[in-house]
Amino acid sequence: MANRLTMAHPTAAMRQRLQSPAVVTLAAMAALTALTTSAAARQARPAATIEATAPREAGEPIMAIVSIKTQKVTFYDADGWILRAPVSTGITGRETPAGVFAVIEKDKDHHSTLYDDAWMPNMQRLTWNGIALHGGPLPGYAASHGCVRMPYGFAEDLFDKTRIGMRVIIAPNDAAPVEFSHPALFVPNAEALAAAPARAETLARDAEDAARTADEAKKAAATATRETTSLTASLRKLELLKSRADAELAFADKALAAAKTDQARAKAEDLKQKAAPKAADAGAQLDTAKADAKSKLDAATAAKDAAKAAQVRKVDTAKAASAAKLALEPVSVYISRATKKLYVRRDTHKPWPDGGEVFDATIEVPVTIRDPDKPIGTHVFTAMAPDGASLRWTAVTIDNGDDAKDALDRITIPHDVLDRIAPTVLPRSSIIVSDEPLSSETNYRTEFVAVLSNQPQGGFITRRPTVEVPVASANSWGDNGFGFFFQPNPAPQAGNMRQPAGQYYRPVQQGWRW
Repeated sequence: MANRLTMAHPTAAMRQRLQSPAVVTLAAMAALTALTTSAAARQARPAATIEATAPREAGEPIMAIVSIKTQKVTFYDADGWILRAPVSTGITGRETPAGVFAVIEKDKDHHSTLYDDAWMPNMQRLTWNGIALHGGPLPGYAASHGCVRMPYGFAEDLFDKTRIGMRVIIAPNDAAPVEFSHPALFVPNAEALAAAPARAETLARDAEDAARTADEAKKAAATATRETTSLTASLRKLELLKSRADAELAFADKALAAAKTDQARAKAEDLKQKAAPKAADAGAQLDTAKADAKSKLDAATAAKDAAKAAQVRKVDTAKAASAAKLALEPVSVYISRATKKLYVRRDTHKPWPDGGEVFDATIEVPVTIRDPDKPIGTHVFTAMAPDGASLRWTAVTIDNGDDAKDALDRITIPHDVLDRIAPTVLPRSSIIVSDEPLSSETNYRTEFVAVLSNQPQGGFITRRPTVEVPVASANSWGDNGFGFFFQPNPAPQAGNMRQPAGQYYRPVQQGWRW
């Protein structure tokens, strides 16, 4: 305090020293250094370095858009932006991949197994090879190894507001959703939408009944099989006894025919008298057993047929029940110009032991794209909220090609897909149109992962890829229609293949944890 007061009221001697050339020079240099440092800091830091909250009551976040250029993230609900914050994305060589993602796992207190147990609080995973949103230090510029760091407090406040499946768009530049309408966007059917919950409940009961009936029929068939097995063994034993009795009788007849003396004839007659009733009794027992066995064998065959029919009904009702249950969920559609296919994903909410939830992937069909050799861009269309009998949609474009309208004009979605999806389409549903194929990181525990191949992806492809994994499919029954089979993604996006980015793809290796 004394020093500060002294400096506030300097003596004449002190004023003389302060005005000396050396002191003035040092002061000028210090001021210049401070100005230079300040300018450098301003240049290094993005314009938006302050967290912001919309001046209204916020709804549930539907999407997040990260801008790599300005190092910020913005969250949107049905009515617009609700939260903004600075971020820190990947450094050169470990760049955060630009593209389209969704939250696939959440962990309040995550620690990295790749980077020395580094603390990544309030982690929201985007890929199983380790790209995520999480709390972390923000120096004001890109500084991570590929993840998107958010302010610690911001990440904590946000954590409980989001859900699995929330759309996350990582854009090379600034991007924002704009109101959008187009005839190709799904329009729900009011009657189908209203009836969907009751239909799902009814079909779920039907599936349970069919499963119970199938289990009972299977047990009955197994019991019948055991009984017929025992019955068959008994018949074989009687057949053997009859064969032996018939053989003895035939031997007696042969001995009688060959007898040359009265003694031999008498002996043969004695054998025949003993063998004949024995053979007759064995034959009678066998005939009776066969008559009794026929009805049991017919019943066993009927039981097996009933079990097969019940199993078919179990599979069919399980598929119908799973489809009806999925109709209550938002649907995500991905249309790739690279593969000329349309892919559909819905969250089954079935937890997986290794983390995350299973996504249904039962629809994958060819799609017609006009001028397939012409770039179409990457566009994300999202149903934000009901709009009368329809839905209010937005569009976000993150990679140039056609504009959003022209991109949809070029696509013809198969009618059978429309019939399965459109009637019960809900808010939070989306249609993604892109030049890119799906990334090889798209699997049974992801919605869609697609990265822009004309942007650097160092933080993505330097990580160990996820192993080949099963895709949820109702083509394989079990667990109320959600079965699993191992299927690699068709023509997956294998990393940045364009020469300017200098990236490459490495084959799939074991391991996905990070």
